[in-house]
Amino acid sequence: MSKPPLILLPGTLCDEKLWEHQVEHLSSLTDVSVHMLTEDDSIEDMALTVLKNAPERFSLAGLSLGGIVALEIVKRAPDRVTSLALLDTNPNPPRAEQIEAWGQFIEMAKNGQFKQITKKHLLPGLIRPESQTNKTLVSEILKMADQVGADALIRQMRALINKPDGRTVLTEISCPTLVMVGLEDTVCPLEMHKELASDIPSAKLVTIEQCGHLSSIEQPQAVSAVLQYWLQSS
Repeated sequence: MSKPPLILLPGTLCDEKLWEHQVEHLSSLTDVSVHMLTEDDSIEDMALTVLKNAPERFSLAGLSLGGIVALEIVKRAPDRVTSLALLDTNPNPPRAEQIEAWGQFIEMAKNGQFKQITKKHLLPGLIRPESQTNKTLVSEILKMADQVGADALIRQMRALINKPDGRTVLTEISCPTLVMVGLEDTVCPLEMHKELASDIPSAKLVTIEQCGHLSSIEQPQAVSAVLQYWLQSS
């Protein structure tokens, strides 16, 4: 008997490494695949690409940018998503200061300053302060960014600058939904996830202690345990 499929969507400048622990520990329950979000420059096209390559019905989990795309997927194909997990993500339309910062990152990437974007500008918000001294974790995050590369970053920034308002679909979500957030996530903080969970019928909110924005790689065991429970109870 074949296992039910699960699609995992990474965040900005992240690749399969973001979900490494989850792929390993959930594979006994589900047929896990990670779909990269690097080839398109709009949230809508990212969602269509995932849907084009996805099974007819599947569970779906996305972190940050991956969560934004996951909401667009549910909006476009609600009958295909059997259960949904949104991790450390922001359904709101972009703010002016975000658009300005993302535009600056595009210019930096074009001007040969790509490596400085994650190291100097993004990293402080990706993991909690206590984890900044974890050389292995920091190295993995920087390596992911290098693997994704400047051209994909530019596409991702353009997608975020023009991202749709994900809140419009929340009350229509009917599949079992998990909302998860690192308690020390300053990029997409707890209050944002409380609102997100309250707007989705029967959504469950779970917080991860000692954890920032990239929860699946900063506290992989805890995230995998919650996702395992989500899959088994959906």
